[in-house]
Amino acid sequence: MNKKVEIIFASLILGLGLLSIGLCLRSAAGTIADRDRTASVRGLCEREVLADKVTWPLVTQDLGNDLPGMYAKSEQVTKAILEFLHAGGIGDGEISVNPPDVEDRLTQSYDPSRVSQRYKLTCVIVVTSSDVEKVRELIKRQSELISRGIAVLAGDYNYPTTYEFTGLNEIKPAMIAEATHNAREAAAKFAQDSGSKLGRIITASQGQFSISDRDRYSPHIKNIRVVTNLTYGLED
Repeated sequence: MNKKVEIIFASLILGLGLLSIGLCLRSAAGTIADRDRTASVRGLCEREVLADKVTWPLVTQDLGNDLPGMYAKSEQVTKAILEFLHAGGIGDGEISVNPPDVEDRLTQSYDPSRVSQRYKLTCVIVVTSSDVEKVRELIKRQSELISRGIAVLAGDYNYPTTYEFTGLNEIKPAMIAEATHNAREAAAKFAQDSGSKLGRIITASQGQFSISDRDRYSPHIKNIRVVTNLTYGLED
């Protein structure tokens, strides 16, 4: 093989090599470009559910100077409240009677001379039940206790009535599936509007479930919310 042929052959080899490298770079650039074409979307799912657990504290207070007499009166008050609860269908297993709490107001006052009644006696009976509607009906009827001379404190922030929803694990899978479906629909619409096709999921994350009162007037109705974040690839 003469020198001229060798040069031509080497040039052909070099050209083919450069062409191969160029094609590879073009393919890689296309792959990178496709990878960078994504759609990040959020999927929301919300549901309203009824609380399935209620905790209702019935609080009574008394002021006086005769502590033994106050204790005797508190026992009569406790007996009357228990009768009211039992008549309303509340079982003993749903009732917790706390021992009376005594506050010596004389030792806590900056001016003892202005304390006319030394002791404050607080009694708390707590109802905890899964029959929320039954308890709510009794809460509406607690004014019946007033006719018996028993004043139950209402609206005390130290003893709030609370409502809970404990069945979250049962509805989690369906809510996650709905949030993911909503996210995919949003991504598909984005892909369609951009003239692309929806590819595979690249990243996915699920936010925390949140449970809140529907509003301040309906604490027994809960709003459950979850958001999923997904990133899809877009294809031509």
